[in-house]
Amino acid sequence: MTQLQLMDQLSWTQVTDDRLRFFRAIGVDCLLLHLLPKMADGTDRTSDFIAMRERVAAHGLTLASLHLHRLPKDQIVFGEPGREAQLERWLTVLRAVGAAGIPIAGTTFLSVGHFRTAREEGRGGARYLVFDLDQARRDPASNLLPTTPLPERYGHDGMPTEELWENFAWFWRRVVPVAQEAGVKLALHPDDPPVHVPLGGGARIVSSLDDYQRIFDLAPAPANTMLFCQGCVQEMGVDVPDAIRQIGALDKIALVHFRTVRGTPQRFAEVFVDEGDVDMLHAMQTYRDVGFTGPYLMDHMPEMPAPFDQFHGKAYANGYVKALIQAVYGRNNA
Repeated sequence: MTQLQLMDQLSWTQVTDDRLRFFRAIGVDCLLLHLLPKMADGTDRTSDFIAMRERVAAHGLTLASLHLHRLPKDQIVFGEPGREAQLERWLTVLRAVGAAGIPIAGTTFLSVGHFRTAREEGRGGARYLVFDLDQARRDPASNLLPTTPLPERYGHDGMPTEELWENFAWFWRRVVPVAQEAGVKLALHPDDPPVHVPLGGGARIVSSLDDYQRIFDLAPAPANTMLFCQGCVQEMGVDVPDAIRQIGALDKIALVHFRTVRGTPQRFAEVFVDEGDVDMLHAMQTYRDVGFTGPYLMDHMPEMPAPFDQFHGKAYANGYVKALIQAVYGRNNA
């Protein structure tokens, strides 16, 4: 059984010794760090990644993943001049991830960005992020999350779906072989929300399990994997255990965002890990049955009521997930 089971995350600049001690104290095994945009400037970052890996290891933790979604790739996404240079900077980072001995690199491929349209009060005064498809289509400006503006050339019609697929294929067929050579699993996160309608004028092409099969077929390799965001899979409107079995049978789950939502694909709220619509114990049993051994990361959580902060929420969520791991995999494997 792998030791990489319970995971938490920080931005690169959020790493402090106090936070690393906190994670170790609450039973976290490994970390995912979000890289900064400036880290794709063409510089070989291997020594930076090794130094961070060793700093994390000094606290009894493993640096299991670097998330690359903040690295600039707008010219790649929109097929604009300069995409070759942008790709080379990506490949430099990806090779450094492998050279530093970090096994997973996460990313997204979004034309615009993630969407949430409202906040609502939940348990104990916590604040839940909500997505309402009707509101998002009626008023794109209702989005509460950062987005990338579409180039003016798309006008009111937005970006065509097949153009985004073409640009993705150009990118993916170039990065996957480099990831494979570097010994890194390249884990693609779903669109959030995963809907096949344009949001903010941008097409969305990572929004179903069929999309993922197309993606796996574009660049067949063990390095071509899914960041299995369970919340997003639930938002697809599919049965989560069936989806786990489908992707797990392909050995394509690199890591799991172990979260849940409440509602429908058309309108849902991001709630605490114990109050969503998915049976989380059954979900974890299904991961075990397909041979998945982690990492499990409770990705999103509600905003805690004042005076508490995200680390109070992290302590609760990680304790819940750790208990499920011990119940399902056995205490000696957690």
